[in-house]
Amino acid sequence: MPIKYVPFIPEPVEGQAVLGNFSRILKYKGADDTSMVLQRGMPLYEMEKQETVGENKEGNLVIRGECVSACAYLKEQGIQVDLVYIDPPFASGADYAKKVYLRRNPKVAEAIAQAEQELDIEELKAFEEKMYGDVWDKEKYLNWMYENLIAIKSVMSETASIYVHLDWHIGHYVKILLDEVFGESHFLNEVVWHYYNKMQGNVNRFASNHDVIFLYTKSDKYYFRTIKEKRDENIRQIKRIWDSNAQKLVNAKDENGKIVYQESSEKTIDDVWRLSMLQPADKIEPVGYATQKPEALLERVLNASSNEDMLVADFFGGSGVTAAVASKLGRRFIHCDIGLNSIQTTRDRLKADGAQFDVLEIKDGVQLYRNPVQTMDKIKTLIPGLKNEDSLDSFWEGAITDSKLGTIPVYVPNLMDSTSKLLDVVLMNRIIHQAIPDLDAGIKKVIVYYIDITSEEELRKFIAQDDSTTVEIELRDLKTVLDDVVIGDYAKFHTEERKDYLFGGYAVVVDTFVSDRVLQKITEFNEKARMNATSKKPLKPIEVSDDGLELIEYLSLDCSNPQGEWYSDSEIKIDKNGYVIRNGEKTKEFWDGTICSEKMPLRLKIRNICGDETVWEVKNQ
Repeated sequence: MPIKYVPFIPEPVEGQAVLGNFSRILKYKGADDTSMVLQRGMPLYEMEKQETVGENKEGNLVIRGECVSACAYLKEQGIQVDLVYIDPPFASGADYAKKVYLRRNPKVAEAIAQAEQELDIEELKAFEEKMYGDVWDKEKYLNWMYENLIAIKSVMSETASIYVHLDWHIGHYVKILLDEVFGESHFLNEVVWHYYNKMQGNVNRFASNHDVIFLYTKSDKYYFRTIKEKRDENIRQIKRIWDSNAQKLVNAKDENGKIVYQESSEKTIDDVWRLSMLQPADKIEPVGYATQKPEALLERVLNASSNEDMLVADFFGGSGVTAAVASKLGRRFIHCDIGLNSIQTTRDRLKADGAQFDVLEIKDGVQLYRNPVQTMDKIKTLIPGLKNEDSLDSFWEGAITDSKLGTIPVYVPNLMDSTSKLLDVVLMNRIIHQAIPDLDAGIKKVIVYYIDITSEEELRKFIAQDDSTTVEIELRDLKTVLDDVVIGDYAKFHTEERKDYLFGGYAVVVDTFVSDRVLQKITEFNEKARMNATSKKPLKPIEVSDDGLELIEYLSLDCSNPQGEWYSDSEIKIDKNGYVIRNGEKTKEFWDGTICSEKMPLRLKIRNICGDETVWEVKNQ
C-alpha cells in the first residue's frame, strides 16, 4: 500500500490551440479513467537502498521500480532532472527473452585445452528465458504512456528537454500525447535514427530501417548545443556569418562584395542520424540485453541537450546505456527500470566502468517476485479450483465452480502490466460498471485478487455504496497465494584463510549450488528438445553436474555490513564462456569455484544464470 500520493503536477496541463474545427487532442478509450488517476496523484512507496557502489557523492541512482513510482520518489525528494531520454515499449507485439548460458564447471575448466580460445556460441549450452512481452492493447498503452509522461514532466527542471524513442507501431499516437502534455510550441524535432546495417529478409514492403525520436522541451528556455561531425573529405562551401541587424545567418562577402568561400572539414548534424545498430558479432558494447541501443546514439543526445554535471534520467533504462554514457561524459544519472535483469545488467556495466551509484528498490509489491513471467505461468496452479472458462471475457483469468453459487469469475492482476497492478477506485469502478455487466445473468459472485491496493477499507466502502450490481465482490490478497512461488537457491560453502593469496587473505569456496528454478527451466528445455528430436537433429540435452557450479553467474562478498544495504568488497562475474571478470576487470582465467577478499567476509551473494540472487551469512571458521 502506498505511503501517500504525490501530485503529478501542481498546475493543469496546458490546453492546445484549436485549428479551425480540429483540436490536436487524442481521444481514446479509458482516457477518463486516466484523468481520475492523475487527480489521485502518483503513489509513493517505501524506497529501500539495496547497495552502495563507491562513495557516490554525485547522488547517482539505479532504481528498480516503475516510472510513475520513481517520479513520486524524486518529486518527494525535491530532485529535478535536466534531460530525459526514454526508450519505452513500442507496442510492437513482440516477446523479449534473454539467452541464458551455462558457465564452465570450475572443476573441469582447467582441463580444457582451448583456454585462450572462446567457443563458438553455437557450442555453448543455453536456453531462453522470457523477460517481458511488448504486447499492449492500444488504448491501455496510451493511458499508460499519458500517465508516465505527466509523471516525468513533474520532475523535469524548467530548462529540461525530453527525447522519446519509438517506432512506427505507436509513435504517431504518442506524438499527439506529447503535444498535449508539453505543448505543440515546445516540439523541437522529429529525429530519424537510420540504422543502415540492419539485416533484412525478403518482405512484401519496403524494409523498416529506422526509429523516430521526438524531442520536446518543458519551456521556452532550454539547453541545446549544435553538434558537428567530421566529413569524409573536405568540401568548398560559402562562408556564413551572423548578421546582428537582420538576426540571421547570411553569406560572407569581401570588401568587393564577392561571396567568400572556405574549406569545410565538418558538417552540422541534422535530424537524420545515420548510426549503426548493435550486431551480435560486435565485441565491445553488447551486454546481452535484447533491446540495447548503441552508445553513439546516446552520446549525440547528451552532447546536444546537456552539459557536464547536469542530471540525466532514463525511466525505461533497459541495458543501462543512458547511465553508462552519462557517466563517461561527466553527467549525473538516474537509471530506472521495472525489470530485475535491467538492474543487474546496468549495475554490472556501471561497476565495470568505475561509476559510483546507489541501487534502490521501490517496495510496491511487484518486486517481491523475481520473475513475473514465471509467476503468471504458475498462478493458475496456485489458486484452488481455478480453471479456464471460455464463456468469460479475457478480463477474467478464469472461474471457480461452487456447489451453491455456481460459476465464480476470478480476476487476477497481470504482473507484467503496470496498469493493472494497483487495485484502486478507478479499477473497481471499471469492474462494477463494465466487467460485471458483461457477465451472464446467473453470476452471483466474483473474486478480485490484488497485488497492491490503495485502501481496502476505502474500496469496500465504495463497493457497498454502489448499488448498480447485486453481484457479491470478494477481495483477496494475491501475495498470500504467491508466497511459495519463489524458492530460494541453496549453496554449500566454506571459508579458508589464505594469507599468501594474491587477491587477499580470505577465500570462500563454493562446494555445491542448487537452484530449483533454473533446474526447472532446464528440464522444460530438455523435454521440448526431446519432443523435437529427429535423426538429422538428435537430442542434445543440457546436463548439470552434481555440484551445480555452472549455474552461477555472479558472486559478491560484503566484508563491511553484516546486514542491510549491500557493499561489495569483492566480486566475480563469470561471462558466458566461463572467463572471470574480477572487480570489473576482464581476465582470461576460468573460475576456480572461489571468491577472495582482503578482509573477513560477512555475507555472500550469489546470482544464478537466470538472474535470481540469494544472500547467505558467512560463518567464519
